[in-house]
Amino acid sequence: MPDSKLELRIFDGTRQPFPLPAKFLVTILDGNQKQRYRDYIETNDVTFDLPFFNNWVDHYTVVVFADGFKQAGFTPVKLTDQFTTVLDIMLIPNDPGFSFVNARWAQASDEYPVLAKGADNAAAAEARYENLLDQHEKSLACLLNLFEAMSQIQLQKGSPLDYIKQVRWDGDWAPRQDRLFAWCDPALINQVRIATAAHMFAPEIDPKFFHGGATSSWKQVQFGEANVQLTFHENDHFKVDDFDCIMVEPDIDYYKDLGAHGLLEVIPNAITNSLTEPTEVYVLRWIAGRRAGIPEFAPLYTITS
Repeated sequence: MPDSKLELRIFDGTRQPFPLPAKFLVTILDGNQKQRYRDYIETNDVTFDLPFFNNWVDHYTVVVFADGFKQAGFTPVKLTDQFTTVLDIMLIPNDPGFSFVNARWAQASDEYPVLAKGADNAAAAEARYENLLDQHEKSLACLLNLFEAMSQIQLQKGSPLDYIKQVRWDGDWAPRQDRLFAWCDPALINQVRIATAAHMFAPEIDPKFFHGGATSSWKQVQFGEANVQLTFHENDHFKVDDFDCIMVEPDIDYYKDLGAHGLLEVIPNAITNSLTEPTEVYVLRWIAGRRAGIPEFAPLYTITS
């Protein structure tokens, strides 16, 4: 039986190679769920020789664990006998922290000028952002995840972020750890419809079930996990610079499949009274992007111990 080669590279939450010395438990299953490897390694970059079947059994699953860190993995990893397949995995601590050293107001407002919109003056805009950073780290991480992810989606004209006119900071509409609300150009809906025809997005049926008051919703389908969802509240209007906007509710779910999202994310979160974790989204989106070969998912913050 010919071999296929899999190069496994392990990174930490700073998006750099995992520092050594370290010990990783690696488990590799083939498409038949037959275990092909399970052992400890002490390097962050290793190449495995694995059986090649020239069929669906070549869709492997790879899981990596290190003591004190959250287990991570990816499936399916389709192997070939023609070249070495590279898989990048990120491990973050069980109790992750945030580094916003590159996300202070000066850098964030320069990267995303829309953050200043709606404030009475420059000082007020900075104050509300710094309050989010100091008091609600997870909410800021979610906002930065969403801005980075939306900026990477290429619509027929621009990206979804280009259509955001003003983030909502008021009361219950302020940025949360699992979503944000913003006023957007209604033209974004047509752009998403065009992207849906190109199989970049898929519509969500009856979006009011998960998003109260929503009138329409589409989810990106590029990745297996951590896709952007754009939910529109077309009955909510607000003028930004005399431009009539509607409300959009961007979020990122762990799972692409609606059933899996409900059973494995929404229901467990409701039972435990918890919310989608921005750190989990960060890891899933980074791994998925590396597998897809797109520019690195690199929000303005990193995850630390």
